[in-house]
Amino acid sequence: MTGSLFPGNPPGPPPGAPLAERMRPRALGEVVGQEHLVGAEGFLRRAIAARALPSLIFWGPPGSGKTTLARLLARETGREFFALSAVTSGVADVRRVVEQARRLRGAGREALLFIDEIHRFHKGQQDALLPHVEDGTITLVGATTENPAHTVVAPLVSRCRVLVLHPLGPGEIETILRRALADAERGLGDLRLEVPDDVLATIADEADGDARRALTTLEIAAAIARDRAGEGTPARVSLEDVRLAAQRRLLRADRQGDAHYDLASAFIKSLRGSDPDAAVYYLMRMVESGEDPRFAARRMMIFAAEDVGLADPRALQIAVATAEAFDRLGLPEGTLPLAEAALYLATAPKSNSVIVARDAAARAARERGTLPIPPELRDASAGTSRAAGHGRGYRYPHDEPGHHAPVPYLPEALRGTTFYEPSDQGEEQAVAERLRRWREAVRRGRH
Repeated sequence: MTGSLFPGNPPGPPPGAPLAERMRPRALGEVVGQEHLVGAEGFLRRAIAARALPSLIFWGPPGSGKTTLARLLARETGREFFALSAVTSGVADVRRVVEQARRLRGAGREALLFIDEIHRFHKGQQDALLPHVEDGTITLVGATTENPAHTVVAPLVSRCRVLVLHPLGPGEIETILRRALADAERGLGDLRLEVPDDVLATIADEADGDARRALTTLEIAAAIARDRAGEGTPARVSLEDVRLAAQRRLLRADRQGDAHYDLASAFIKSLRGSDPDAAVYYLMRMVESGEDPRFAARRMMIFAAEDVGLADPRALQIAVATAEAFDRLGLPEGTLPLAEAALYLATAPKSNSVIVARDAAARAARERGTLPIPPELRDASAGTSRAAGHGRGYRYPHDEPGHHAPVPYLPEALRGTTFYEPSDQGEEQAVAERLRRWREAVRRGRH
């Protein structure tokens, strides 16, 4: 079975386990960060005290303590701890755990099932958990780096309490690092290491909120320093050791995950907010973290129509040309037209009149149904249509003064309705003036 049953409490790390595993907190009091959950008034503290621990979904970034908290909850509540990984487990594994949990329940004991990366279970696998969570056979604790609203089926989410874990701050990670350096039993306290404050601060910053990454970097940097110093000599960890250990910071990105949506949101909002510096930064951050640049190009096409619109009709042309240019150039040269388009869109005048008009017209179409089209606007290409009066009375605009016939075109029930209101930005200023004249002429029925 992929999962394991740990009688009583989860076992400690095996000999030779990585530093990050050895330094896992053994009690809630050792947890650094997540005060809103484990502090004196935190939700988990209160749930444990009340002996009312519900099924949970921990949503947070890597290294924020999801697995650790699940283990500690089993320990603090006396539940038997089962662990599955959604990457390597299936429904059969869940069923085996459930059977063991039923036997435990018959003996008056409770089971906690921890599923790491629960978002990787498909719908059928998630549905298989529902009856056992609902009847209390298991207390489920799922862990995910992605928004459960997008990746976990709604019935399962509704049966769990979703708890958000925050990335650890640099100060919190430094606390964890210092604890590891001082702990001779589980950490590096017996290695005679010297780690300057600036080195610890660098490790904490490079970790990007991930305690596991920070501890791994420290462990590797310490090994490099000790190898350089030689056996029996105190080792001083340098910034160069840290750079070698950390290599290149991996920007957090997941094409299906929260980082994907967060970066895309920040990019679009920076364009909409007319901040070219932020727009090009988030664009290149997406590219550098492995996002498909074509995604950014598509988003800019949508943005050009939705947020620039007729204030600058060239914006859509530029966005479309950018997508074509990237397809021809590829990486890295293709990032040049992408950056150019982002800067153009950010500095362009903004108008959302297109999407407002579209939505208003769509709403009218849904709510008013199939209103009859005025006879003069109907197709008159066939003789039978002309005999029925189609096209009769149609005024050809190019035969009119100013190439505008001052007549209404909407169905009679919608006459006088306005869907499109030009903004006072960019080229829409001129559009607004033309529309004002035309609409007034229609209202009066003449020029």
